[in-house]
Amino acid sequence: MIRLENVSFSYANLGPTVRDLSFHIRKGEFVAILGANGAGKTTTMKLIDGLIRPTSGKVTVNGADTRETPVSQRARQVGFLFQNPDRQICRNTVREEILFGLQTVRGEEGEEALKQRVDAVLEDFHFTGDEEPFSLSRGQRQRVALASILAVEPEVLILDEPTTGLDYLECCHIMDRIRRMNEEKMVTILMVCHDMEVVLDYARRALVMAGGELLGDGDVRTLFRDTALMERASILPPQMIALGTRLGIAEADTPETMAEAILSRRGGGSA
Repeated sequence: MIRLENVSFSYANLGPTVRDLSFHIRKGEFVAILGANGAGKTTTMKLIDGLIRPTSGKVTVNGADTRETPVSQRARQVGFLFQNPDRQICRNTVREEILFGLQTVRGEEGEEALKQRVDAVLEDFHFTGDEEPFSLSRGQRQRVALASILAVEPEVLILDEPTTGLDYLECCHIMDRIRRMNEEKMVTILMVCHDMEVVLDYARRALVMAGGELLGDGDVRTLFRDTALMERASILPPQMIALGTRLGIAEADTPETMAEAILSRRGGGSA
């Protein structure tokens, strides 16, 4: 699905931002890219989306080299949700915003077909369509941006800090909607997120980066328990996993499993 082969990238007058990246993401995976600021996470996402081209190496999506893929084809394949939804909202109503992306990418389908797509997305996201995007809350604007991307039905969805600035309920709404896409429609998800609790709850695989290099690649829970790796990448693992590691309870990653493990060690007695 997504393949990077010995990919490096350098901005003008700066040293390499990412170095010799090689990994393969299969269709339907939910992958988090983890690392401290400056690790190369956003650059890696932009390379996959084709917003920038590798200085060396090769990036392919569905077998197509991003260097040679037209913008219109990339937009059908890959949707990019920015950290700040205001960077990608440009119309006066929610209906116009969703329709704009569809006309740009799927305009050949005809006016009636596009209207039906818009109506279905509005219903799914509980919008009337007449709302003014910039009068909505941050979480609602994030939903508008996500709705406009999903209307196009991309095969890959890239998320850059999708929960930043959201309250708990808004975060759950956005992430649960994304998980349903992943599970029901096999949309491949690639997410950068600094909230390790969100990563633990939703992602199944993680790529750990530092200094533009890939340090680790594997199951999220396994990597979070690798203390040396977390220290090298300057990542604080989720609280339950950190506590379980300190107590030597490897199987605990939620309050429930932690309580069960402690009770089991005490022979089933009450706490």
